Amino acid sequence: MAWTRDQMAARAAAELQDGFYVNLGIGIPTLVANFIPAGVSVTLQSENGMLGMGPFPYEGEADPDLINAGKQTITELPSSAYFSSADSFAMIRGGHIDLSILGAMQVTASGDLANWMVPGKVVKGMGGAMDLVAGVKRVVVVMEHVEKSGAPKLVNACSLPLTGQGVVDMVVTDLGVFEVNRGRTPLTLAELAPGVTPEEVRAKTEPGFELAEKVAA
Repeated sequence: MAWTRDQMAARAAAELQDGFYVNLGIGIPTLVANFIPAGVSVTLQSENGMLGMGPFPYEGEADPDLINAGKQTITELPSSAYFSSADSFAMIRGGHIDLSILGAMQVTASGDLANWMVPGKVVKGMGGAMDLVAGVKRVVVVMEHVEKSGAPKLVNACSLPLTGQGVVDMVVTDLGVFEVNRGRTPLTLAELAPGVTPEEVRAKTEPGFELAEKVAA
């Protein structure tokens, strides 16, 4: 049985460590904020100039002027700080963000990432993704294992425009967790979702991969 979106977000949240400054991408990554482990204190950063984001507001309590980089309404905390987007990107480019959790359209075994554009569709631009993958200390991707068509999203080579080369450290999908050896192959299948077999994963994954000891056992 594959993981749900919430379960994928919860697994990604297990990568959070106390004291981390964390940037969450749009889509499934935004759900990670709901699964921060007990006893772990992290500070969420947004490219549009906010440090210390609170949870999503309850219905009827949203402030339309208070949004994250994905234009979702959010709340503030007593410790929240506001600044220009230039200062926000200085944090990212200066290596001050510990972890970024992003969505993706394609990832390769060597950690290449495509997550911002499908040719022929209207897009507003790459946003902060290029800066995040270049400046953040660790990048975790959370995505469905295959496209709606059934085509693999873990691929030998990205056919979509790249966000960055050799930038991904871990991939969490609905089928399991992969450790990425940046710039090297193969991938390591570190965990499986309950009821999922390595054979099922191989059938839905382009690149080859090794099995971690606990998966192979």
